[in-house]
Amino acid sequence: MTSIDDKPEERLATPRGFVPVLAAICTVVAIVSSVGAPLIPTVADAYSVSFTSAQWTLTITMLVGAVTVPVLGRLGDGPHRRPVIIGALSVVFIGCVLAAIPSNLALLLIGRGLQGVGLGLAPLAMAVARDHLTPVEAKRTVAALSVTAVAGIGLGYPLTGVIAHFWGYHACFVVASAASLAVLVGGITSVPSSRHVPHKPLDIVGAVLLGIGLTLLLIALTSGSYWGWTSFQTIGCAAVGLAVVVGWTFHELRTRFPLVELRLLSKPAVLTADVTGLFAGIGMFVLSSAVIRFVQTPSDTGYGLGRSAMVAGLVLVPFSLTSVFANRLLPLAERWISKSMIMPIGAMAFAGALTLFLFGRDELWVVFVLMGVAGLGIGFTFAAMPAFIVSAVPPHETGSALGVNQVARTVGGAVGSALSATVLAIYTAPGQTFPDSAGYTATAIVGIGLWTGTAILAFALSYRGSRAERLPARLVDESIESAATGSFAYDIASRRGQSEDSR
Repeated sequence: MTSIDDKPEERLATPRGFVPVLAAICTVVAIVSSVGAPLIPTVADAYSVSFTSAQWTLTITMLVGAVTVPVLGRLGDGPHRRPVIIGALSVVFIGCVLAAIPSNLALLLIGRGLQGVGLGLAPLAMAVARDHLTPVEAKRTVAALSVTAVAGIGLGYPLTGVIAHFWGYHACFVVASAASLAVLVGGITSVPSSRHVPHKPLDIVGAVLLGIGLTLLLIALTSGSYWGWTSFQTIGCAAVGLAVVVGWTFHELRTRFPLVELRLLSKPAVLTADVTGLFAGIGMFVLSSAVIRFVQTPSDTGYGLGRSAMVAGLVLVPFSLTSVFANRLLPLAERWISKSMIMPIGAMAFAGALTLFLFGRDELWVVFVLMGVAGLGIGFTFAAMPAFIVSAVPPHETGSALGVNQVARTVGGAVGSALSATVLAIYTAPGQTFPDSAGYTATAIVGIGLWTGTAILAFALSYRGSRAERLPARLVDESIESAATGSFAYDIASRRGQSEDSR
C-alpha cells in the first residue's frame, strides 16, 4: 500500500517562499525565549529584587511553554493551523512589547510569560512543512528547522548580552519586538492554509489544571526560603498545587481527548524515558541558571568572576553549538558505541561538566569548556531518546508519546530554573544580595545527583530499547527531528502507519 506521503498530488498549494518564513519563525521564537537567561542579575539590580524573584523571568517562560506546547499542538492539529500560528506570533509580539516598557517587574513577567507561548510554534512549523512539501523536501526542511531552533537559542544568548551591555536590557525586548513583528507579518503573508482534516477537541480543563498546579508548586519551591519551609504559605501552596496536579492526572486518564496522553506511561520504557527527560530538563537548567549568575557575580564577593551580561551570554554559546554538533555526530558515534549506551554517556558527560563547575569554576576558560561539555551531554541525551520511545509504542501512538516526553522536558526546565534559584537563596544570608560560594557548590552537587540519576535511568531504559535496532531507519530519523524541537500533536507515523503495517 502506498502511503499518503508518496502521493505528491495530495500536497496542498502553497505560497512561494514559505520555507524561509518557517525558518525565521523558529529562529526568532528561539531567540526571544532565550532573551531572559543572561539578564537575571541585571533584572535583579534594576528592580531591586532578589535573584529568586528575577529568576522568574526565565521560569515563567518555561512554565507557560510547558502548558502551551500541547495546547498549540492540539489547536494546530487540523484545519486551524495557520490562524493558530498567526495568533501565537501575535501573543509573542505583545509579550515583547510589554517587556520593553520600563515599568515594573510584574509587567516584565507578564511579557515574558506571553513570550513562552512561542515555544509551541516550532512543532507547528514542522507540520506545515510535512503537509506542503514532497517527502524528500519535508525531511530536509524539518532537519533544518530543528537546527534553526537550537541555533536561534545560541544566537540569542550573545545578542542579548551585547545589546544589554551597550543599550540596557529593555533594548533587548525592543529588538525582540521588531523581530517578532517581522515574522508575524511574514506568517500572515506566507504561511499556507493547513490540510482540511478533522481535529480532536482541546482539553481546556486539562490545560487550566496543569497550569494552576505547576504554578503553585513552583511558587512554593521558589518562595520557601523566604516564607519558611514549614510556614503555612509554603505548605499550603505546595499541598494545593500537588492536589491540583493529582486531579489533572485523573482527569487526563479519564477524558476521551486528553491534553497529554498519560496512558502511555503504562509502558515501562515510555515511563522511564519520560522520567529521564524530566530529570535531564531539571539538571540542564540547574547548571545554566547557576552559571549565568556566577559569571556576573562581582569579584569582591571573594569568588565571583565579575563579568558583564555580554560575557554571560557568550558563555552559553558553546553549550548551544556543541549540542547541535552532538546531534549531527550521533550517527558516527553509533558506529563505535552501542546505541543503548548513547544516553547514559550523554548524561555522564553532563555530570562531568557539573563536576568541572564544582572544582574549577574560578577560571572563565574552564566555564567555557564545561558549558561545551554540557552541550555535548545534552545533545547526545536528547537526540538518542526518541528512538527508545518510538520502539516502545505502536506507530499510531508515536506523536503522542514524543509529545509526553517533550512536556516532561519542558516541565523539567521550569523546575530546574526554580530549583537553582531556591538552592542559591538558601545560601544567601539575610540582607545580602549574593549567596555564599557554598551555594554554588551545593547547586553543583544537586546537579551531579540529578544527572547521575538520569544516567542510571537511561541505562535501565537501554535494556528496554532493543527493538530500536529493528525500527525502520526513516521512522527513527524523523522522530528524532521532531523531538529536537518538541513536536507534540503532529503524529509522525500517522500517515505512514498503513504502509508500515502492510509490510
